[in-house]
Amino acid sequence: MKDNEDKAAWRSDYIVVKALEDGVTVIGLTRGENTKFHHTEKLDAGEVMIAQFTDNTSAMKIRGRALIDTAHGRVESGKPVKN
Repeated sequence: MKDNEDKAAWRSDYIVVKALEDGVTVIGLTRGENTKFHHTEKLDAGEVMIAQFTDNTSAMKIRGRALIDTAHGRVESGKPVKN
């Protein structure tokens, strides 16, 4: 039973990505021996995407300036804006 509980825990993890600029890319990577890109989404400034880790998705790559909220906290991706 413990294995099923552990599996359900990682599968229920969600992230929220809010684009801070046009052209933010969210890339899903596969689970298994050979990690591959399996899904890509482009977001424009202000758009929000809610993504879930699944049996097929083990990692996500965020390219561009975005706020990423997870159960573990918030992180900002991309290069800082120079004033």
